[in-house]
Amino acid sequence: FIEKESEVPDNKKSDLHCNTPNIELKDVNLEIDGQEILKNINLSIPYGKKIGIVGETGSGKSVLLKTLVRIRDITGGSITIDGHDIKEFSLENLRNMYSYVFQDVFLFSNTIESNIAFSRPDINERMVTEAATHAQANKFIDALADRYKTIIGERGLGISGGQKQRVSIARAFHKNAPIFVLDDSTSALDVNTERILLEEIRKNFSEKTLIITAHRFSSVVDCDEILYMKDGEIAERGSFEELMALGGSFAHVYNVQVEQQASAINYDNFEEEGDENHS
Repeated sequence: FIEKESEVPDNKKSDLHCNTPNIELKDVNLEIDGQEILKNINLSIPYGKKIGIVGETGSGKSVLLKTLVRIRDITGGSITIDGHDIKEFSLENLRNMYSYVFQDVFLFSNTIESNIAFSRPDINERMVTEAATHAQANKFIDALADRYKTIIGERGLGISGGQKQRVSIARAFHKNAPIFVLDDSTSALDVNTERILLEEIRKNFSEKTLIITAHRFSSVVDCDEILYMKDGEIAERGSFEELMALGGSFAHVYNVQVEQQASAINYDNFEEEGDENHS
């Protein structure tokens, strides 16, 4: 999180912190300018749990995540960590519990190495390389003329959207906080790269809490619990198997996406065969 004056009150005198946070949301509501954005959210996230959150644009997924780190303060209910209201923590200690990858990737006009090591300015090259490898960023970085010393422009000018996302995810891995939050941060990656990246998380950060929002429902199938949000509420919840058996909105959208993906693969194969026959 960038150093700037916070819009929410900061309990700077608090030295409260937690290394294995257990999060509890009870009857959480959020109202902005008279409009209900979140309604009656109840969610238990014991340390190490993997949560997937899906739903249409505007369903409240990203706003919900922002309440966890107090980018937005809730207007009703409570959010606690190990029984302490999150307002009892200083913002620094609260946010240090999260390796947060935002939808809108922000990279600085600096080297790729410095961008990855942002949370730990004393750069350890081995740790930076490891984080980039886990994030599937090492191959494209190694192909650059100056590799990790390559200077990119502000907001990642000079590299692609998928490359920016991988550098941002590498930054989160390097921070190595107890809770990883991926807020639709794999949208620019192809399905295979995303699958490998999520496998890296399960293999190398299995003890960490993971909260992931996604438009691609295949991103959350391995989560312990999946929330399908609609109009600021949790409309459906359960494991992937439970939601598919339910046959509701989640199952419908998942099946449509699988069909679309299969059609795209078949179309690509047809194009390749057509090119070969034409030649």
